[in-house]
Amino acid sequence: MPTFPIDYTLPTDLIAQQPCEPRDHARLLVARRPDLSLHHHHFFDLPNLLEPGDLLVLNDTRVVPARLLGKRASTGGKWEGLFLREMPNACWELLCQTRGSLREGEIVEVAPGPLSLRLQEKTPDGRWLAHPLSSGTTLELLERHGQIPLPPYIRKGVAGDTDRERYQTIYAKSAGAVAAPTAGLHFTERVFADLKSRGIGWTTVTLHVGLGTFQPIQVDDYTQYPMHREWGQLSQPSADAIADAKSRGKRVVAVGTTSVRVLESAARLGPSQAWSGDTELFIHPPYAFQIVDTLITNFHLPRTTLLLLVAALAGVELTQKAYTLAIAERYRFYSYGDAMLIV
Repeated sequence: MPTFPIDYTLPTDLIAQQPCEPRDHARLLVARRPDLSLHHHHFFDLPNLLEPGDLLVLNDTRVVPARLLGKRASTGGKWEGLFLREMPNACWELLCQTRGSLREGEIVEVAPGPLSLRLQEKTPDGRWLAHPLSSGTTLELLERHGQIPLPPYIRKGVAGDTDRERYQTIYAKSAGAVAAPTAGLHFTERVFADLKSRGIGWTTVTLHVGLGTFQPIQVDDYTQYPMHREWGQLSQPSADAIADAKSRGKRVVAVGTTSVRVLESAARLGPSQAWSGDTELFIHPPYAFQIVDTLITNFHLPRTTLLLLVAALAGVELTQKAYTLAIAERYRFYSYGDAMLIV
């Protein structure tokens, strides 16, 4: 049985509770695979750390205000829900939390109102399907009544006034994520301008980050872990840009593990192919990457699929060395934390 290849213990005071200001002043640990060396920089140094002709691939997903607070109409008891996705029948799939047991047909009143949800049925995996009783599209209703769903390790999930902007990349476009593609949070217009002046291009993919991204692996044999499913898309123009970079011998730089999942999922169809659909691709050591050459990523929770993906690209030894140094040098961890560049 494979043993978990990498692990660490993080002092809780290194979990970033606020984003870096400005965004591109986050620290950047550069991990070089050829000699297993580590170097300290800041994110605004990124353009000078890459090579002309490199192509960055950014995840343009947009986080929706998926956290819902309200009460049960029948009892007045507090209720909290997390919107996960819209189903084909226009029902919402939700995670629900309340005292007592919810019942099919029950009405939940979301604050600030008026938004009412009728609970239709409970799924085998403990989620609820609910029908919104108010008029408007799903995105309109969430924008009006929802809050940004911060991870529980950031202020116990309670968003502040600035999080609607800061827990979002500046290039976010395609609404559907319940968690941010956090490696992209560090980009600013200044960084993009410097990339352009260096002859470094970029393109986008979409992966709607789901709740499973935070789940720790709780089985002894991680290779048997049931990977969570997320919807992604690689457009034909982006596929063509990647193929062009490869043909010129240039590197594809994935911005975040979510971009990696899209690129390597699409690669299974063959080169230069557009792709869209659900992916359950689980990348862990050993793994032969077909598209991704370089990775920009934040520091991830222990025993997660994201950490395994990083170890698959960087190598277990370099990843362990990087995390040990990051803790010793007091880098900031997780969603609002610092970043790493693996070259």
